[in-house]
Amino acid sequence: MKPHLIVLDLDGTLLTDEKVISDKTLQTLKKAEGQGHHIMIATGRPYRASEIYYRQLGLKTPIVNFNGAFVHHPGDRSWKTIHETISLSVVNEVIEAMQAFSFQNIVAEVMDDVYMHYHDEKLLDIFGFGGPRITEGDIRHYLQDNPTSLLIQAESDTVNPIRRHLGDVHAEVIDHRRWGAPWDVIEIVRHGLNKAVGISHVSKWMDIPKERIIAFGDEDNDLEMIDYAGVGVAMGNGIDQLKSIADEVTSTNNEDGIARVLIERLHLN
Repeated sequence: MKPHLIVLDLDGTLLTDEKVISDKTLQTLKKAEGQGHHIMIATGRPYRASEIYYRQLGLKTPIVNFNGAFVHHPGDRSWKTIHETISLSVVNEVIEAMQAFSFQNIVAEVMDDVYMHYHDEKLLDIFGFGGPRITEGDIRHYLQDNPTSLLIQAESDTVNPIRRHLGDVHAEVIDHRRWGAPWDVIEIVRHGLNKAVGISHVSKWMDIPKERIIAFGDEDNDLEMIDYAGVGVAMGNGIDQLKSIADEVTSTNNEDGIARVLIERLHLN
């Protein structure tokens, strides 16, 4: 069988609800790799919060972070890194406009520098993973560089009005997503970026055609990736919109859904 590229989202997909890789899924991925297939991660997380899983899997492939805004090869410095940022002027305009809405917090990330509008212990638990440098206070005063991503935390009934504003005013320069439950967070990246864009760069470099890409995901930031892949697989715990466009729906992230598909499709028994 010709080599396939297996693309894995992390949260809700590769990882169980306990944020670990199950033994069966890990062993199945190792078996697939042993038969010549390639494995990569495509996640909304920054690299610092995904490196632990990259290392656990022993990967030798590029990785897609920040939903496609940062694509790089941790083991090959000669690989041409892709880092697409949001214009600082646009960020300031968005933050200014948010003053008319009820929001809880705003977070900007410049790779491993985190800027947090208000102090929040729960958010610090998330964004402090991997030991970034964290600056707290009005982002408009402290942020000096174009950020990789911008996040707006709001009450659930405010998320859609904020997203409508972003779509009406900034549609040509930014794209935005909503995080999955329980977080009411809007994630913003530069326009035209998503996981599929990042994967396409990697698959061309590896000379693996789209029809030999198997991708797994569960949330709306996986939509383009699942649609792009030759075989797009939605997890059993995934959102209905993703399941409706996927080529296959597998078991949940807690039931080794990835392993089930790979064993069958790649004849790993």
